[in-house]
Amino acid sequence: MPARLADVLSELGFETPTPIQQATLPDAFAGRDLLGRGRTGSGKTLAFLLPLVARLTGSKRTRPGAPRAMILAPTRELVAQIDTALQPLAKAARLTSRTVFGGVGQGAQVAAIRRGADIIVACPGRLEDLIDQGHCSLADIEISVLDEADHMADLGFLPAVRRLLARTPAGGQRMLFSATLDRAVDALVKQFLVKPQVHQADSAQSPVSTMSHHVLQIARENRLPILVDLTSAPGRTVVFTRTKHGARGLARQLNRNGVPAVELHGNLNQNARTRNLDAFHSGQASTLVATDIAARGIHVDDVALVIHADPPVDPKAYLHRSGRTARAGNSGSVITLATPDQAQEVRQLTKAAGISPTTTKISSTQHAVLSELAPGPRVRVEVTPPAPQPESTGRPARGGGRSGSPRAGAPRTADAGGGGGRGRRRGSGRGRGNSAANGAPVANGASAATATADRESKSGNRTGSGSRSRRRSPSSSNRSSSPTHSAAAFSAKRR
Repeated sequence: MPARLADVLSELGFETPTPIQQATLPDAFAGRDLLGRGRTGSGKTLAFLLPLVARLTGSKRTRPGAPRAMILAPTRELVAQIDTALQPLAKAARLTSRTVFGGVGQGAQVAAIRRGADIIVACPGRLEDLIDQGHCSLADIEISVLDEADHMADLGFLPAVRRLLARTPAGGQRMLFSATLDRAVDALVKQFLVKPQVHQADSAQSPVSTMSHHVLQIARENRLPILVDLTSAPGRTVVFTRTKHGARGLARQLNRNGVPAVELHGNLNQNARTRNLDAFHSGQASTLVATDIAARGIHVDDVALVIHADPPVDPKAYLHRSGRTARAGNSGSVITLATPDQAQEVRQLTKAAGISPTTTKISSTQHAVLSELAPGPRVRVEVTPPAPQPESTGRPARGGGRSGSPRAGAPRTADAGGGGGRGRRRGSGRGRGNSAANGAPVANGASAATATADRESKSGNRTGSGSRSRRRSPSSSNRSSSPTHSAAAFSAKRR
C-alpha cells in the first residue's frame, strides 16, 4: 500500500483491518479478480477502495469521457456513501471521482466525466443512459467493482450490469462484493470473473455477538405508543416499514408525538432524501423511518436500536435491516414488533435467518423490558409541522433515462427548493419564493400545507352549499400532503 494512503487511514483512525479486508487485500492489490462475501458493516468498502486507488496511482492519464475505474452500486444512497469514503483516498492520490445516478439533472455528471474523472461511482441505469448518449466510454476501464451484487440481483439490475461489464476491456481487474451468493450472482461471477479468488468473512448468516434480537408480541392498538416510547429514548433509532405509505405515515405520527423523525423511501426526490439523511446524520432527527431502500448502503455511526415496525418479507431483508446497528464492533439491539396475526410469520422468519430472539409479550408502555431495550429518560420535543414533502410524479426526469431503478425512465421529481417556474405543481396556492411550500419553516408553527388545507376545506364547504368554487387542476386533487419531516422544522421546546 502506498505510504500516502496509509497516512490517510491513520488520520481517519483505521489502525486494524477487518476480517474481510485481511482476506481480500493481498489478492486485490495483486490485481486478481476476486469475490468477497461479507455482511453489511464488515468493512467491504475499504476492501475495494484501497487497492483501486493504489493501482490507479501513477498510471496513465485519464482521457476526457473515459474513466479508468467503475464502481457500481444498487442505490443512490450507497453510491454517495462509497464516494464519501473514496474522497480522502482519491485526494491523497491526486485522483478525481464522480457520482452518477438518476433523480437529479445529468449536466454536472456529464461535465465531470468530460473533464476526465478518473473514477465513476454509479447506479447502473443512469450510467447506461450517459453511455447511450455518447457522454461516457468504458473502453479505458482498468478496474470494475460491483458492490452489494446480491441486492442488485434482488432489484433486477443484473441485465444492466452485464451490459456495462461487457463494455469494459476483457483484461481488466474485476471485484465483486456481496453479502450472499445466490444463483444470479453466481452466474455473473462465472461470466465475467477470471479465476476469481473467493474470500468469505463475517457472512450475512453468521451471528453478531454484539447484536441482541428481541420479538415484542403486542396488540395492534399498542403499536404506536410502544414505538413512541422506544424512539423517545436517547440515541439514534432506525425504524423499518414495508411500504412507502407506512414510512410516511409513521414519521408523521412520531413527529406529532414529540419524536423528531425523518422518512426515507423511494417516493422522495433526491434533494429530500439527502436533506433527511443529513438531518439524521447530524442528530437533528433522532429517528429514521425507512423502507428497505435503507437496508443497504446507509451507514450512520452509533445506531443503538433497529425496530422492525413491520416484519420484513424474507430472512435476507431481516439480516440487512438489522445490520444498521452493531457495526464495527459496537453493540446494538434489534426489535421486531409482532401482532397476534404476525406471530407465526415472525417465528418462521427468525428461524430461517438463523436467529434465536428473546420473545416478550407486552400489554402496555409500562412494561420493564422497554426500558431495558432502550434505556434512559424519555424526552419529547415540540415539533413544528413542516412543509409538504416533494415526491415523484412519475414523469421522466429532465436529461432523460433510467435512474438506477429497474424500470426505464427515471421519475421526474419536484425540486424541494424551487419557487415557481416549469415543473411547479398547479393548484398549490399562489405562494412563491421562500415560502414554506419550498421547504422553509413557517413562524408560529404553521406550515404552507396547513394553510393550503384550510383554504381547500373552506372551498369544499362553499361548494357543498351550492356556492361557486374556483376550478382546480386535477393534479391538485392528487397532491401529496405528507410532511417533509425536515430537521429545519424542529423546535427544541421540551415539554
